[in-house]
Amino acid sequence: MKTTKFRLGNLKFDKNGLIPAIIQDYKNNQVLMVAYMNKESLRRTLKLGKTCYWSRSRKEYWVKGLTSGHFQFVKSIAYDCDMDALLIKVRQLGKACHTQNRSCFYRKIK
Repeated sequence: MKTTKFRLGNLKFDKNGLIPAIIQDYKNNQVLMVAYMNKESLRRTLKLGKTCYWSRSRKEYWVKGLTSGHFQFVKSIAYDCDMDALLIKVRQLGKACHTQNRSCFYRKIK
């Protein structure tokens, strides 16, 4: 993966100031969840080294694991070619999903 000089202002946030973040296990590449970030939650993530998201329903910041203990430690952050989505590779402690599944993608369409 190519490393480039990153500028937060170059990312394309939607009309609500959000960008989707795809969260992936850094060891086995399993997709764990999708969440949303705004500029401040991304700044907090970069500073803390743990994922911080913006809750669209509660309208507040949340650090994954603060309540459950299932923290996500950031290993790398990449952005796509359109600069409108993030891929965050993490070391996941415990389960990523609030349903107690490791991944939020535990159901398949037949």
